[in-house]
Amino acid sequence: MDQPLQPQQLQRQRRRVFITTALVVLSLSLAGWLLHRLLTPELHRSELRIATISRGDIANTINGAGLVIPVHEAQVASPISTRVSKIHVKPGQTVQKDQLLLELDDHDVQLAIENLREQIAQQDSLMLSLTVDMQQQLKKIHSDIELLQLDLASSRVRLARFQKLGALGITSQDDLQSAELVVKRAEVQLKQQQEAIVDTQKATGAMLENARLQQSIYQKQLAQQQRVLARTQVKAPFAGMLTWLPTDEGTAIQAGELVAKLAQLDNYRVEVSVSDFYSRYLEPGQPVRLTYNQETLIGEVQTILPEINNGTVRLYVSLQQPNHPLLRNKLRIEANIITQRKQQTLIVERGTAIKGSGAQQVYLLKDGVAVKTMLEFGLADSGQVEVLRGATAGMELIISELDSYQHLTQIRVSD
Repeated sequence: MDQPLQPQQLQRQRRRVFITTALVVLSLSLAGWLLHRLLTPELHRSELRIATISRGDIANTINGAGLVIPVHEAQVASPISTRVSKIHVKPGQTVQKDQLLLELDDHDVQLAIENLREQIAQQDSLMLSLTVDMQQQLKKIHSDIELLQLDLASSRVRLARFQKLGALGITSQDDLQSAELVVKRAEVQLKQQQEAIVDTQKATGAMLENARLQQSIYQKQLAQQQRVLARTQVKAPFAGMLTWLPTDEGTAIQAGELVAKLAQLDNYRVEVSVSDFYSRYLEPGQPVRLTYNQETLIGEVQTILPEINNGTVRLYVSLQQPNHPLLRNKLRIEANIITQRKQQTLIVERGTAIKGSGAQQVYLLKDGVAVKTMLEFGLADSGQVEVLRGATAGMELIISELDSYQHLTQIRVSD
């Protein structure tokens, strides 16, 4: 026969049930915690790059590679085909304006100049000879005219006498006609001699003009050869650095071939190369930040070259300080072309976790947990990026790459 349980037994039984239940709940909680620990990995804060979102100014930039070049670079070419006679300076040397750089062999030019001078002298002699000949011919013509004038006067006197005698019927008609013909012949001869003066002057004048024209041609050729002679003494067109020069005396040089290259040292600009993907965003006048060795120079897009080579666009940037002491010829420098600016907007340091502009999932750090969050990014430069939506100032963003954890919505972060 069953007997009722004593109160002490019931109490012990309840205690065992309670303890068993508590142990089961504790075990399940511990198992859940362990499972959560297994499914939610932990990273140390020192392993991550963490940036705080704040308010500030930002400029959207296009990155490019810059090369410092002189604004003025002279390239001196040889005026003739010759050889290098003597070299006075070396590449890399600083030279002054009109300083002699090298000498070219001028033997052929000297011969050409002497030949032209002889031809000019021949034309002088020819013009003198033509002038003397003309004067002699004119002198003879004038003498002939004087004789003809005497003969004409005598013939006219004789004709007048025959006309008087003919009127009295003392002379024959034939004698009268003969005297008239003699006068007419003398008048014709006199007229011919007078015309000969004009013809001689015209003919000699034409030959003199031709001689003067030929002499003018020779004089221009002489002036040209003298300029060529002066250019065989290759001098610096301005003060600067000699960047190229033939290194050996006796080197053969062709006409038009480069013999010296000179760059100004106090006036530089920057040639920037950027991807042709950004060509539609480029405009003259855009500000440019140029960085080298933690120093920044300010410039402005001056010229955008129209051609695209090997997927790159080239442009020239003028500088606010073209004579800055940092600048050196052929110095490579980082260029950031500013296409847009914003003030007092949300910004954060740029890192590998941020893949350009637009909406993307990143991890915000909240109470020791990195939570995957959708943020939208806007303008960006080489150091910062704009946060358009999804966060507020003061929040911490993990900007280092977490590709291996992209399948997780949360990651524990310990100090």
